Amino acid sequence: MRMRKTERVVARFAAVALFALAQLLHAQAAAPQYPPTVVFMTDFGTVDDSVTICKGVMYSVLPTLRIVDLSHQVTPFSIFDGARFLFGATPYYPAGTVFVTVIDPGVGTERKAIIVKSRRGQYFVLPDNGLITLVQDRDGIVGVREITNRDWMIGAALSSTFHGRDIFSPAGAHLARGDEWTQAGPELDGGKLVRLDVATAKLDRRGLSGTVIALDGPFGNLVSNISGDDFMKLGYSPGEIVSVSIGGRRIEMPFVRTFAEVPLNKPLLYIDSRGQVGTAVNQGNFAAVYKIQPPVSLFIPQARK
Repeated sequence: MRMRKTERVVARFAAVALFALAQLLHAQAAAPQYPPTVVFMTDFGTVDDSVTICKGVMYSVLPTLRIVDLSHQVTPFSIFDGARFLFGATPYYPAGTVFVTVIDPGVGTERKAIIVKSRRGQYFVLPDNGLITLVQDRDGIVGVREITNRDWMIGAALSSTFHGRDIFSPAGAHLARGDEWTQAGPELDGGKLVRLDVATAKLDRRGLSGTVIALDGPFGNLVSNISGDDFMKLGYSPGEIVSVSIGGRRIEMPFVRTFAEVPLNKPLLYIDSRGQVGTAVNQGNFAAVYKIQPPVSLFIPQARK
């Protein structure tokens, strides 16, 4: 009698467990399935077939892949611009996203083709030329692999000038497909990756000394390496006039929140969407108006109170 009661209890628990498992499997099946994602950036431009060829290579490895274009208009050969675009975009993508980045003036030389995995769980397929510097400093990395496995490349003979097609694109698609990234090649020391020499702003009793590092797209706004947090330490209030020295030229402009707070074609200083100090002309082109091309020095004095 006791055995029968025990058997009934066991059977009841088994039925409950099977029901729970069935519910879990149903929930998993009903959950939306998102395609693997590659975020693709180059300095190739779009006037020829280079970008399309690279995408074709990726689709041939994984036809269900989703490719997001970060930019293909990166300033030619500008490793720094590529690094800052990666820095700006990566926080908005989930773990598991693969970033394929080809700004590669050293293509065909002894520079290494690598895969970097960040502590956020994102993968970066790119040349070892400093592109990963800003992301590495902010997010940290957990590992680096050199891409040497020929099964992760295409072509019987690799081109000496188009590694975007032959190495970076297929390697990125293999990662997105779920292939084990350690198969790409040998492990490298992350502390020995090539680094950009990134200038940092300096704050002292006189004010903030920094650098105009880039232009903001077609608008000609100046992008600086001065953080908004450091700027606020100078003591300026919204609407106050700031006497800014750019490349040794003094330009006075108000510190405002939005472009529309100044008249058309007038200059302004603001904190941009990435939290850096920028300058702009309302509905105009600051760089063109003031004939400025980065990199140039930037100095903002302490506010007078």
